[in-house]
Amino acid sequence: MKSIKFSNGDSMPIIGLGTWKSKPGEVYQAVIWAIESGYRHIDCAAIYENEKEVGKALEFAFGNGLVTREEMFVTSKLWNSNHRLEDVQLALKKTLKDLKLDYLDLYLIHWPISFKKGVGFAQNREEFFTYNDVPLSQTWEGMEDCKKMGLAKHIGVSNFNVSKLEEIMKSGKEMPEMNQVEMHPYLPQNKLVAYCKSKGINMTAYSPLGSGDRSSSIKKSDEPSLFENPVVVNIAEKYKVSPAQILIAFSIHRDIVVIPKSVNKERIEENLASAEIHLKKEDMEALAQINLRYRFIDGSFFTGPKSPYSQEDLWENDNS
Repeated sequence: MKSIKFSNGDSMPIIGLGTWKSKPGEVYQAVIWAIESGYRHIDCAAIYENEKEVGKALEFAFGNGLVTREEMFVTSKLWNSNHRLEDVQLALKKTLKDLKLDYLDLYLIHWPISFKKGVGFAQNREEFFTYNDVPLSQTWEGMEDCKKMGLAKHIGVSNFNVSKLEEIMKSGKEMPEMNQVEMHPYLPQNKLVAYCKSKGINMTAYSPLGSGDRSSSIKKSDEPSLFENPVVVNIAEKYKVSPAQILIAFSIHRDIVVIPKSVNKERIEENLASAEIHLKKEDMEALAQINLRYRFIDGSFFTGPKSPYSQEDLWENDNS
């Protein structure tokens, strides 16, 4: 399995099992199947509300000799309601308790958006903190403390644009080691990828398949399909694999970690097999030249009229 490296020499498997939208009652078996198939990387988050079940699966895997803790790479994320300095460490300890782990391999700030303590999803202005209330530098200081205490081996962010990355790098003692963002041929994020690589920040692609199974409340009726794109379909036919596997291979060939989600045993195995696909230069060029640009997770649920945040707080103005 191909991996990416951190500055201290630690490695992270380039394919992980995503667990967003994996329901309790399904995610336990999905994690077991993934480990049995050869996955050594699981991507989690507190807001997915399934970390207790993921923890039970990891406990079973470790206890039954399927894998050792040291062989696994586990990521989780700090939710928006725990951005104050005094809340960061408490949130991570809760995640560790749920996952039945002593440490995380990677801990990320999930969004550069802050809610008041105890708020799941802010519905009105009173439930948000602003950057004046809780600067990102304060949250990042909490993340640095977690790393210093050994609760997380590596720390980073998710859904951060260049300006937000620079904001925490300006005041921080530690560099963010990862930026996890939506990425696929409709949203290659070329400007952000170039910037992160120039700073030694690794990247993870979420929703690499377009996240078609997410809630209808955050979907548009006319969303374009990655699976049906003629370029993707033609390359898949050329290699006799599925369009999903080509989309996963697209990130791997860019040296970007990719975390497709599935709770289906055959799909889990198929997604991992994407690592064996060797796309040629002309295939990558064809995928890069798809001229459709589309962001499936647009963050509008955080930036409505009742929010102090705007789309500029989240995304690059980047159509490359």
